[in-house]
Amino acid sequence: MVRRIIEIDREKCNGCGACAAACHEGAIGMADGKAILLRDDYCDGLGDCLPTCPTGAITFVEREAAAYDEAAVLAKKAAALKNSAPVQVPPSGGCPGSMARAMNRDETPTAPAAGGPVSCLGQWPIQIKLLPVEAPFYQGAKLLIAADCSAFSRADFHQRFMRGRTTMIGCPKLDEGDYAEKLTEIIRRNDIREVTVVRMEVPCCGGIQRAAETALRNSGKFIPWQVVTLGRDGNIID
Repeated sequence: MVRRIIEIDREKCNGCGACAAACHEGAIGMADGKAILLRDDYCDGLGDCLPTCPTGAITFVEREAAAYDEAAVLAKKAAALKNSAPVQVPPSGGCPGSMARAMNRDETPTAPAAGGPVSCLGQWPIQIKLLPVEAPFYQGAKLLIAADCSAFSRADFHQRFMRGRTTMIGCPKLDEGDYAEKLTEIIRRNDIREVTVVRMEVPCCGGIQRAAETALRNSGKFIPWQVVTLGRDGNIID
């Protein structure tokens, strides 16, 4: 079948290994100091590896390739866990800003001694394009899928929307591609409990709402969800 799959330019690859660490399916490995695609059927075509590559060596291509085999990927992960296989970690280079981590904040944060608000951000990264498809912070999570501009329109955005949620942001007008496919996989592969979409009233924000609705529908799961629309002044209008 002809489908979208990654291609690695060995001339551009600097051997940092960041892409191999970012690939949750184990489709990428290292050979002779360079990244290689190990098996076509391990690559889901979502491209979590792309933003981690510091040299731009990874791109998407459309070519004849075996279909993504989720069962084979899960079997590989199970075998690796059983054999305690070491996890590939980039020795150097790559983009530290794309490395996933949970903040482990208290569910009910209080103001610091010096006074003032505190952050309710519970994980990193937050850009939809950079977020991994699978991560511990998705398990039992309430997702917040927010348009980039929305957080700047309300002073209480952290407390009102982010508190207790896994935050994902994006701009359908400025980012390339559609979020729907990646959001579908995140919802499908993880234990997501509910989804809240926060968008602005401007028409271009409809893209992030449509992507979330498509993902919820295509995931095959029934999950409670809501859409909150903010006016340009930050007031909730819907």
